[in-house]
Amino acid sequence: MQTPIYKVRPSEDRGRADHGWLKATHSFSFGSYYDPKHIHFRTLRVLNQDKIAPHSGFPTHPHDEMEIVTIVLSGLLEHKDSTGNTGILSETDVQVMHAGTGLTHSEKNPGDNELHLLQIWLIPNKKGVTPSWQQQSFDMTSREHDLLLCSPSAHNNSLPLHQDAEIRSVGIGAQQTWTYTLGNTRHAWLHMIYGSITIDQQHVLHPGDSIGISQADSVSITATEDARFIWFDLA
Repeated sequence: MQTPIYKVRPSEDRGRADHGWLKATHSFSFGSYYDPKHIHFRTLRVLNQDKIAPHSGFPTHPHDEMEIVTIVLSGLLEHKDSTGNTGILSETDVQVMHAGTGLTHSEKNPGDNELHLLQIWLIPNKKGVTPSWQQQSFDMTSREHDLLLCSPSAHNNSLPLHQDAEIRSVGIGAQQTWTYTLGNTRHAWLHMIYGSITIDQQHVLHPGDSIGISQADSVSITATEDARFIWFDLA
């Protein structure tokens, strides 16, 4: 049996950017933030936690050859892209944009309250796909939940990904334990949203903290208070 490998990424160590209308934190190198020790984790290339002021946002800009997942934590997000797709997302919504051969899009906060979101980029396992976009609602606001948001086969009503990866939203009540069978050939990344958890009775995580896990047959997570995190199962 192999010894599990844990890579803790404390919230305070993340890269930060303050543009006034945008306050961003970067788990991996992004934009002007560069850390050679944190370029990516497996195919997870970007994990940004952004707060966007009311009636502002990202103007139209291009993307290509990337799987881009956006999870709204609170507030409203308005999406528009060059393929004609539009959508308004709230804290129950997730969107996936398959940038493929290239498209442009804008993401703005149309509301009167701050928008809080996660933007996730995964390196795709195929290039040259036709750009497309999907949006779906999930009951992520319930205290206890385990929801498959994205997967390569779009099973269990999840959104599709062009990558061997699954993304889950998990909520655990205080003193409850969530166990996941990972398999020692897979890898996991966990990003905390709120609350406090202990992983395998070794590592305590708080909001904004992340951890990468490799060589673990299974992972056991106990909440010391009501908690929510995003879970990545990666090749």
